[in-house]
Amino acid sequence: MPLTPPSDADLDTMIRARLAILGIDLNQLPTGTTSDPETGSPGQASVLASLRSFMRTTAAELSGYQVPFAGPTGNADPALLSQQAAPPALYPSIDTARRTA
Repeated sequence: MPLTPPSDADLDTMIRARLAILGIDLNQLPTGTTSDPETGSPGQASVLASLRSFMRTTAAELSGYQVPFAGPTGNADPALLSQQAAPPALYPSIDTARRTA
């Protein structure tokens, strides 16, 4: 079954939800495409159109990126690329000392 690209309404819902998680409310922007003459803030429709374009183009390219790595056979080794030696830590030196002690 082939994937169908999301509609504008689907992308708008996803974008608004992701921005809401970050605490950004697009309803604070002026409606339509015209920017606010006092603050220069873009209109809601302009912001959504720009973010839809980003999601359809750049996000797909970024998700397909793979770090170049030549394994023993000269090819990229996905198993080595997917492993992380240790999770990020606030104070790595203390965490490393605790693990190696």
